[in-house]
Amino acid sequence: MFTDRLLAGRKILVTGGGTGLGKAMAAKFLSLGAEIHICGRRKGVCEETAAELMKLHGGKVTAHGVDIRDSAAVDAMIEEAFKGSPLTDLINNAAGNFISRTQDLSPRGFDAVANIVMHGTFYVTHAVGKRWIAGGHRGNVVSITVTWVRNGSPYVVPSAMSKSAIQAMTMSLATEWGRYGIRLNTIAPGEIPTEGMSKRIKPGDEAGARTIAQNPMGRVGQMSELENLATFLISGGCDWINGETIAMDGAQALAMGGNFYQLRDWKDSDWSAARDAIMAQNEKDKAKRA
Repeated sequence: MFTDRLLAGRKILVTGGGTGLGKAMAAKFLSLGAEIHICGRRKGVCEETAAELMKLHGGKVTAHGVDIRDSAAVDAMIEEAFKGSPLTDLINNAAGNFISRTQDLSPRGFDAVANIVMHGTFYVTHAVGKRWIAGGHRGNVVSITVTWVRNGSPYVVPSAMSKSAIQAMTMSLATEWGRYGIRLNTIAPGEIPTEGMSKRIKPGDEAGARTIAQNPMGRVGQMSELENLATFLISGGCDWINGETIAMDGAQALAMGGNFYQLRDWKDSDWSAARDAIMAQNEKDKAKRA
C-alpha cells in the first residue's frame, strides 16, 4: 500500500508503544524506514518489544521507561529523545480505562484514568511541541481517541471526559501551532481487541462478539487498518488535514452510538463480576511491573 522506505529519515515517538495498538503502529512505521522511540511504565516490556521489532524489521527502536503522569519525567525523556536530531512525529497512544457505574467511582479511580489520558497526553505533546517551535521544526501529532468524544458515554465517564479533552487540545493546538508547520489530528477507532482493553472494558466479551453482532459491517477492526491510517496521517500525503478526528469503526457510532449505553441493563451481580475481572487484570499487570 505504501512505497518502500516511505518514512525514512523520520524519528517517531509512540507512547504506550510496548504493547497492543502502540506496538502495532511502531512496527509499521519501523518497517517503512522510520527510527522509533517507544515508552511505557514497564521499561522491560518496552525493551523486549524494541528487540523484537528490530529483529523483525531491522532499523532502530529505543525504549524508554517513563510514567507519563510525571511531567518532569516526561520532559527528561523528550530531552533524551531529541538528542542528535529532533523527533519528527508523535503518536499519543498511552491510555487507561475501565468500566464502572459512575456512582461507584472513587476520586482515585477517576484520577487513574484522567492522569494518564488527559494530563499525560498534554505533558508529552507540550514537551515535544515547545521543542519543535523553539527549533523551527515542523511536526505531526496523532492522538488515539474514541468515537464517543462526540456523544459521551455512560460507565466510562473518566475516559469520556479525558479523551474529549484530547480532542479539544487537538483542535486548539491545530489552530495555534499550524503557523509553525505543526499538525495535530486524532483517530477514533472502534473495537480492535487487545488484552488490556478486553479485560477492563469488555469483560466476558473478549472475542468482540457484541461488536460483531451490532456493527453495520459485521466485524471488529483490524490492527493493520489503524496502522495504515496513522501512517497516512503522518506521511505527507495530505498535510492540509489538521485538527480533525477521523472515526474508524465501520459506522458503529452512527448506528449504535459506539458507547456503553447497553450496560444500563446490567444487574449488581454483573457489575461485581466485571469489577473482579478488572481487579484480576490489574494484579496481573502489577506482577509484570514488579
